[in-house]
Amino acid sequence: MSKNIETFIGCDNDYDDARTVIFGAPFDSTTSYRPGTRFASRTMRMESFGLETYSPYQDKDLEDISVFDGGDLELCFGDTQKALEQIEEFVTTILSDGKLPIMIGGEHLVTLGAVRAAVQKYPDLHVIHFDAHADLRDDYLGVSLSHAAVMHRVWDLVGDHRIFQFGIRSGDRSEFLWGKDHVTTQKFNFEGLAEIAAMLKDKPVYFTLDLDILDPSIFPGTGTPEAGGVSFLELLDAIQIVSKLNIVGCDINELSPIYDQSGASTAVACKVFRELLLVIV
Repeated sequence: MSKNIETFIGCDNDYDDARTVIFGAPFDSTTSYRPGTRFASRTMRMESFGLETYSPYQDKDLEDISVFDGGDLELCFGDTQKALEQIEEFVTTILSDGKLPIMIGGEHLVTLGAVRAAVQKYPDLHVIHFDAHADLRDDYLGVSLSHAAVMHRVWDLVGDHRIFQFGIRSGDRSEFLWGKDHVTTQKFNFEGLAEIAAMLKDKPVYFTLDLDILDPSIFPGTGTPEAGGVSFLELLDAIQIVSKLNIVGCDINELSPIYDQSGASTAVACKVFRELLLVIV
């Protein structure tokens, strides 16, 4: 793979030398409210140079780890299935080379493409899902491939009791009723995360982080903001717990930078991403 010219800060290692590969999936064609997440990955790369590579939270530095930035995929707009296939193919290549894929969305549906690849290599895959929204609809306005239905589509792949949701505070009543029989959902916060992590310690885990789990007073730059979210430090603590697991794939999604002209939401997303890289890698 060719090195990306513009990289996230500290992620300019060669592909062959890197244990971890980050890449952007700039896709938001099924966004149900406000589009714009397709611009997240390029904006995060540019704004990441407002950060230091060093984290005082962890006493770690991006210069001490080896990460390759593969740039943004050139995804097909107008054909959702094709875009998901492109993501799946790219993640399959990364996994086949024994590396850890970390994707920057994009809307949350991009997770489905990555999970399709991961479950092929890890049939016993489990999923930890941080989000404001349940995303458990079987369809949204008659369409099954939607960011509002992404976790139901993931359930189609992994089956019952392998999806663990935290921070959920929004969804149709039918989603919560269906979820009671098929997934584990912790509403509003991270209560019980440590116990779930202990239970999954020997399992392959895909970790998907929707940034709208954060309260919109901290993170307004997203397509569907929901009041009542967690704080930045609460999120960092939860990521620390998840990092102890056997993470085989990961994504961070739903930054829509155009809805926060101050740039604060992008700065938050970049800092969360830096901490995520340092703790998982």
